[in-house]
Amino acid sequence: MGKALIVVGLVLAGIGAALTVGFPLGRLPGDFVFRRGGVTVFVPLASSLFLSVVLSFVLMSIRR
Repeated sequence: MGKALIVVGLVLAGIGAALTVGFPLGRLPGDFVFRRGGVTVFVPLASSLFLSVVLSFVLMSIRR
């Protein structure tokens, strides 16, 4: 349990550092924004896929 908490903390710190430096999470090609009048709908398809792959790799590494 302790090892998993340390890894999760490091992953969150890494994501925070990447966003601080300017990694365009949420503005990747494949993230769709639809604007109609006063309504905006944001669909982060590419960002969701990227985070899914990264988290799958991290969790696979923890299990080994």
